[in-house]
Amino acid sequence: MQIREIACGLQFPEGPVALADGSVLLVEIARGTLSRVTPDGRIHVVADLGGGPNGAAIGPDGAVYVCNNGGFAWTTEHGNLRPNGQPDDYSGGRIERVDLATGRSERLYDQVDGIGLRGPNDLVFDPQGGLYFTDLGKTRALDMDRGGLYYARADGSAIHTIARPVLTPNGIGLSPDGRSLYYAETEGARLWAFDITAPGQVRKDAWPSPHGGRMLAAAPGGHYQRFDSLAVDAFGNICVATLLHGGITVIAPDGRLLSHVRLPDLYTTNLCFGGPGLRTVYATLSGSGKLVAIDGWPVPGLPLAFNA
Repeated sequence: MQIREIACGLQFPEGPVALADGSVLLVEIARGTLSRVTPDGRIHVVADLGGGPNGAAIGPDGAVYVCNNGGFAWTTEHGNLRPNGQPDDYSGGRIERVDLATGRSERLYDQVDGIGLRGPNDLVFDPQGGLYFTDLGKTRALDMDRGGLYYARADGSAIHTIARPVLTPNGIGLSPDGRSLYYAETEGARLWAFDITAPGQVRKDAWPSPHGGRMLAAAPGGHYQRFDSLAVDAFGNICVATLLHGGITVIAPDGRLLSHVRLPDLYTTNLCFGGPGLRTVYATLSGSGKLVAIDGWPVPGLPLAFNA
């Protein structure tokens, strides 16, 4: 595998989406934008969303759907930019839709059952056009929110809770057969799964599961680490962007640790598959503000439900 730098100078990039023309959509959380990076490394702002756009995915209508966490406070340590809790100008969590052609954005959801979203983080579409997303919540000096997992229609007409409360849910993905929903827990560096019984419906395990999910893996390798976003490959392995033990942790569907690919950033936050045969991994190195490509990934990526 070869790692090549595509772009630098990004302001805490996340949520990469590989496009058919070879460019990569991503969010810049600290800049508050949805941006497009061309193959030659040029950066173009598609939409100025404000707050903290955190995850992105192409929906059934070809638009881009964005999890906006409402913004972070920021700090820089050892040359790396990182989030530092809820800011004074926190603007509230929401799910937004962006028209790629015009850059126009609209707010689809900012609450569930009368409870405001706190820090929507990542999302994935199923083939039926529904979106699963995580709400990680926000942290403050002396306390933190407990988040949740949700399912919503892309047209803004309906949303419901899958599991709540959930500790720091972050990346989210679907198995190749569509029968398992995965999410990564940031604070405990744990990977969880739910069995899907129908679109937006899951089977829940009884106590002692804290929310009905089943744990697949917990902080593998004995390193202090935190899990961020994820992508699933064609074999069903879950590739988790890993913080602090910076890189990509590859976990089999049965929970076995398969590998850890080290990357030169403690804040390796997200990845997606693209390129010929989906054999290129695009990864966001957020602390240093870079987008890199890893060519020749040994297993092709799982095609997403919708592309642009």
